[in-house]
Amino acid sequence: MTTQDILTAAKVSAPSLVSVDTQTKNRALEAMADALERHTAEILAANDLDMLAAKDHLSSSMLDRLCLTEDRIHAMAEGIRQVVALPDPVGRVRSRVERPNGIVIDRVGVAMGVIAIIYESRPNVTSDAAALAIKAGSACVLRSGKDAFRSANAIVSAMQAGLVSVGLLPELVQLVQDTTRQSVRDLMEAVGYVDLLIPRGGAGLIKACTEGAKVPCIQTGTGICHIFVDRSADQDMALNIIENAKTSRPSVCNAAEVCLVHKDIAAEFLPKLHKRLVTDRAVNPVQLRLDPRAAALIPGTAAGEQDFDTEFLDYVMAVGVVDDADTAMAHIALHSTGHSECIVTSDDDVANRFTKVVDSAAVYVNCSTRFTDGGEFGLGCEIGISTQKLHARGPMGLDEICTYKYVIHGIGQIR
Repeated sequence: MTTQDILTAAKVSAPSLVSVDTQTKNRALEAMADALERHTAEILAANDLDMLAAKDHLSSSMLDRLCLTEDRIHAMAEGIRQVVALPDPVGRVRSRVERPNGIVIDRVGVAMGVIAIIYESRPNVTSDAAALAIKAGSACVLRSGKDAFRSANAIVSAMQAGLVSVGLLPELVQLVQDTTRQSVRDLMEAVGYVDLLIPRGGAGLIKACTEGAKVPCIQTGTGICHIFVDRSADQDMALNIIENAKTSRPSVCNAAEVCLVHKDIAAEFLPKLHKRLVTDRAVNPVQLRLDPRAAALIPGTAAGEQDFDTEFLDYVMAVGVVDDADTAMAHIALHSTGHSECIVTSDDDVANRFTKVVDSAAVYVNCSTRFTDGGEFGLGCEIGISTQKLHARGPMGLDEICTYKYVIHGIGQIR
């Protein structure tokens, strides 16, 4: 099928979901989760082909992002089942106002219609996005990266089987078959077919979509995430947080890319940081890109002009020394992508000022940036992490991919 054929099928199928009740949608999601697990062998075989084709041009961290295992497929199925347990946003009265003239105005959640998601080499996005779209009453058109296409295709085929098993149309979840840039342009320009476009990937993809889309588009996050270690920080806590935020899964957008250290503790703390991230790591030691003040205290690579503005998505971290919390906040304001930032401190006043001043979607005090995730925030799974301010911000769950309409009841009132 061409991309236009897929878009047409999505537009035609979307109204069939509008009147489907919550129980039926939940049965569909359960069937989709079961189908993923039932077709694990086929999905893994497809993923093996993707991994084989990608091994010579993707980094180890990006290969990890692409890789599927039985446990990861089970986790994908469990993510769908978590969406089953969430309240249905469609038809929910978000607010009600009774006017002095007696009319009652309800603001009611309704489906978007057709949601298109463009994403790169993360097969799990396929199931997360589909599950949220179905629960939110919308058809979804998925466009995976070329590296993950075989995996995504197998996942979509399994989920379509689940939909059909409960009497829903398979066209409610579709994968674009064209992996060239043309299909990205097709989705960006699909006026009248796509009600919401969500790009998930690197800075280039997101910039292209937000600047070139003719359909409504949400800017999702490249994550230049910062951790500031204040002079009052518990240093062992800070080391644990930084190691987790940088190394637990460096290829994801909530991984920390920059560490800023207060000058009063830099001489003591930075050697500990070097030991934890470099010396003690026999496998995948972190390459530290150091500003001049940090380079005077520990070995590493001199930071280049762009290193404090780079989403490395790898075992690389930019490290700088700052004069105080205000300097750290000014640095974050200048270099952040508005995703997630953290302060490690024992000073409540500094922490409170940091959370008020830092203007990112998620601001942490004494915990890892890796928690910026729909599942960790109790949203079941997520369809993306918005770094813009209008409509949605942060991890996007069911409410953020619905819209609303006003329903007004009266008894004959006229104006």
